[in-house]
Amino acid sequence: MTDLTPIALPRRPRVLALANQKGGVGKTTTAINLGTALAAIGEKVLIVDLDPQGNASTGLGIDRRSRKSSTYDVLCGDVGLGQAMQETAVPGLFLAPSTLDLLGVELEIAGSKDRAHRLKNAIDELVYDQRCSDLTYVLIDCPPSLSLITINAMTASDAVLVPLQCEFFALEGLSQLLKTVEQVRNGLNPRLIIQGVVLTMYDPRNNLSGQVMADVREFLGDKVYETVIPRNVRVSEAPSYGKPALLYDLRCSGSQAYLKLASEVIKRERVLRAAA
Repeated sequence: MTDLTPIALPRRPRVLALANQKGGVGKTTTAINLGTALAAIGEKVLIVDLDPQGNASTGLGIDRRSRKSSTYDVLCGDVGLGQAMQETAVPGLFLAPSTLDLLGVELEIAGSKDRAHRLKNAIDELVYDQRCSDLTYVLIDCPPSLSLITINAMTASDAVLVPLQCEFFALEGLSQLLKTVEQVRNGLNPRLIIQGVVLTMYDPRNNLSGQVMADVREFLGDKVYETVIPRNVRVSEAPSYGKPALLYDLRCSGSQAYLKLASEVIKRERVLRAAA
């Protein structure tokens, strides 16, 4: 007799791309510390370092000499994402590291028909890897450019999380990023949305920070997270010790802000899933 019991399909992790073509806005810091905060509250998280500088990898204490497989190898199709994945010092937090080889990856894959889908395909295959099957979040740390690498990240993602610094010119370039998201949605990934905008490097002593925050909230409304990441020395120091700020100094204002952000991300994700 044929067994007609439905087969439970493996669940794909929720994929968020942290993107902003402007450099120095806190993308990598947010990826590291949001990932750590999510892991601290019970999620299983993979950070995919897609920046050739490899700052997320260094900031999580992964020495360059130990990066035997990297996201370059993944995008070139030489290894699976699960093979490139490494454990970090944070329980429940994993990393697919980057190397400088990524600088040449666009030339390597430019002629391929699936050039914009390389990362999506790699993430889709993760659910069949026993070590990765229970991943709940994948955070992609994008380079500071709207390149083919960033397009790969957006094509692979469910949503884009935009770190935006509370400084002059904060909104400069944001319209271009939003336009790119719209182009990717129309041509490559119809499910892509802006998950939220997180304001970073806020300095309450600086009147300009308050004005920028007000302008961004007026322009983007409820897309902006309530949690604001303050400018904090301890958060800036942490990467030089190869640690997330939450391990370096849990009590500092920056660490506490990232814990609040993680909680807010999960609440927003629940709403998005319920509406899907």
